Amino acid sequence: MKRSELIFTAALVPVDYLMLVLAGLAAYGLRFSSLVADWRPVLFSVNLPFERFMGLVILVGLFLLVLFALSGLYEIRRANGVLEDFARITIAVSAGMAAVIVYGFIRREWFESRFLIFSTWILAIFSVALGRIMVRAVQKFLVSRYKVGAHNVLVIGGDEISEELISEMKSHKSLGYNLVRYFKDLDLPAIKQILASQSIDDVILANPDFAREPVLELVDLCEERRFNFKFVPNLFQTLTINVEFDALAGIPLVELKRTSLDGWGKILKRTMDIVGSFLLAVIFSPVMAVVAILVKLDSSGPVIYKNRRVGPDGSFNAYKFRSMKREYCTGSEYDPDGQASTFEDELAAKQSLRRGPVFKIADDPRRTKLGRFLEKSSLDELPQFFNVLVSDMSLVGPRPHMPKEVAKYEKWHQKVFNIKPGITGLAQISGRSEIDFDEEAKLDIYYIENWSLWLDFKVLLKTPWVVLFRRQRT
Repeated sequence: MKRSELIFTAALVPVDYLMLVLAGLAAYGLRFSSLVADWRPVLFSVNLPFERFMGLVILVGLFLLVLFALSGLYEIRRANGVLEDFARITIAVSAGMAAVIVYGFIRREWFESRFLIFSTWILAIFSVALGRIMVRAVQKFLVSRYKVGAHNVLVIGGDEISEELISEMKSHKSLGYNLVRYFKDLDLPAIKQILASQSIDDVILANPDFAREPVLELVDLCEERRFNFKFVPNLFQTLTINVEFDALAGIPLVELKRTSLDGWGKILKRTMDIVGSFLLAVIFSPVMAVVAILVKLDSSGPVIYKNRRVGPDGSFNAYKFRSMKREYCTGSEYDPDGQASTFEDELAAKQSLRRGPVFKIADDPRRTKLGRFLEKSSLDELPQFFNVLVSDMSLVGPRPHMPKEVAKYEKWHQKVFNIKPGITGLAQISGRSEIDFDEEAKLDIYYIENWSLWLDFKVLLKTPWVVLFRRQRT
């Protein structure tokens, strides 16, 4: 870990505290401003003078710093996401304000200004988030412009993944990786020479399929000379991520769990699905009503298209706003003679943007004019909130695919069926339709094996941004 990374992480503590205090000051000033005071006269100034209020802000601010630490906001990581930070800040501040209210209730010390509580809560969330954005902006500027805290990296690979890593390092300097040397082969004598002659921080083994002995020698070399060793795991190495230990007749047993989403995790995820899909369906109901009317006016046929998809418990109907002309809709309900399905297969063979069993047809002639917009904006998928409510799908998970696509899966692809499919997922926010299916499956499997509520929140918060500003395929 670079010294500058430690300094910037440590700086977050006083910056967070300063922003919390400023949020309290702003809330108090806003309450006494003519904008609010004319609407609701100030009645609590005698019982809560400025000095006492600021004393409370100072104490509550210290309490919130403890909650921030417990929420993981001060973990030393190289890639803190803005959305992830915002979610953790929101939860920590909300929990802190709730604790203060409960404490006041137990002590029977009634707080006379609900507006002051509400405004402090909102301002604290956004001010802390803003402070962290400014700190990260300074850090990224110093890294990209002056390479302060940049990690000098040696990459070993010679495959497609290696090229992707190098491309990302070169195109995003603010990530803090400075590529010193790239080896396509595991040439240990040459690598040792570079490690001895140049300043290297990280050695990244991007290709996991080199012979075992030279890899172990490279690991020993990095351990001996205190280089950070990182590697891209292969399929077998990822199997050891989720394990559980037990004993039977005194004999140790190791269970390879399919996913970390188990027990209370499954309960929490289902609760979030029910509450989240219901709220989102209510929020987007005016949009869905308008889209339904436009679909009906645009072309003949059903407004809702039932598209057969496959999940862990078998096939189900995924609901979508119809984006295709009626005669091109596939499925037994719309295409009893299979002509539409045959035409779809022909288009997929000629015009698919993706490699693998799952296709994405470029310039699809079957879509209506409105359908092209609905598909591009993902508005056609809004009815899937009801799939989540009836437990066919989840808000976050691997995207469900058609039976004829699933029939072409390789064995390792089947791992995506360990959890329910989702409206959005890690693969969708990482590249949407632009990535090939193998890459999509790898991202989905990573999500399944590393599931957490934080990851779900991050995916949900990032999805609208990706839909609006998706990367174009080159």
